[in-house]
Amino acid sequence: MKFNTKEILKTAKHVLDVEHTALALSRKSLDEGFLKAVKACAQTKGRVIVLGIGKSGLIGRKISATLASTGTPSFFVHPVEALHGDLGMIVSGDVILAISFSGQTEEINKILPSLARRKLTIISMTGHEHSKLALMSDIHIKIHIDREACPYNLAPTASTTATLAVGDALAVCLMQIKHFEKTDFALFHPGGSLGKLLTQYVKDLMRKGKDNPTISEKATVKDALLIMTRNHGAGAVSIVDKKGKLLGYFTDGDLRRELQKDEAVIHKKITEVMTRNPYHILDTAPAIDAAKMIHATHVDNIPVLDKTGKVVGIIDEKDLIEFIALLDKKE
Repeated sequence: MKFNTKEILKTAKHVLDVEHTALALSRKSLDEGFLKAVKACAQTKGRVIVLGIGKSGLIGRKISATLASTGTPSFFVHPVEALHGDLGMIVSGDVILAISFSGQTEEINKILPSLARRKLTIISMTGHEHSKLALMSDIHIKIHIDREACPYNLAPTASTTATLAVGDALAVCLMQIKHFEKTDFALFHPGGSLGKLLTQYVKDLMRKGKDNPTISEKATVKDALLIMTRNHGAGAVSIVDKKGKLLGYFTDGDLRRELQKDEAVIHKKITEVMTRNPYHILDTAPAIDAAKMIHATHVDNIPVLDKTGKVVGIIDEKDLIEFIALLDKKE
């Protein structure tokens, strides 16, 4: 078997060109049918039931999964299984999204009359507006392509790409209409980085107990230095009153700056050099707020307070490293 590098790259680029054209054509074809489909899916009190067979079925599963994860309840039903009892999974109020590029898929067309008798709204996505499926539907979304990327114009390639993209457009439009926010997304994706960022709180990540360095307002800078050194390299200490409430904050960076002014600083009272009214955050705040504060202020860590103002922890950029990295990616 011989591999011609130039020919392989030429073919690959041709495939991408064909699929790029398919996307452009489908974009131009978005019309009243697409708007009606968005409205029907947005207003339904049921689910969006996606139907498809073969490659269209695989694309349908992806579209359904995208809808479900972005605030539009949806699931995929295989048309053959639907013919043998799974129609019972579809209930009053559901909207049907049937996908078939040819519009002549027999298994889908066989179940449409049953769905129509139940007065369910049927949306079709096909490449042929005069196909049987399109004509039997209440709403039709046209997928417009010139040809498949397959050299024989047979294997679903450009058509599946365009169908998937239009399905994504449908899902994103519904997100916008439903005001589906980051926090909603996080609730549906608790295992992902964004999910962790938006569902965890400062109290879940902060360092507390012996890992939360605090000293009395009567302490010296030397005392603060000892506390910071013992505390696993936190590099900061909170200065508190008798009730444990925050009076100030002192960091190893502050110490270096003070030493440049006065080498005898370590004998001074900590209240003379501490930062008053430092950046701080409540333990009940979302972790993302801590990440944003550290990211914006360029500090290494901040004290954590409870609702009474008592220092209950410290949160360091190292505790939020993957969250801060996520914020960096968004800039």
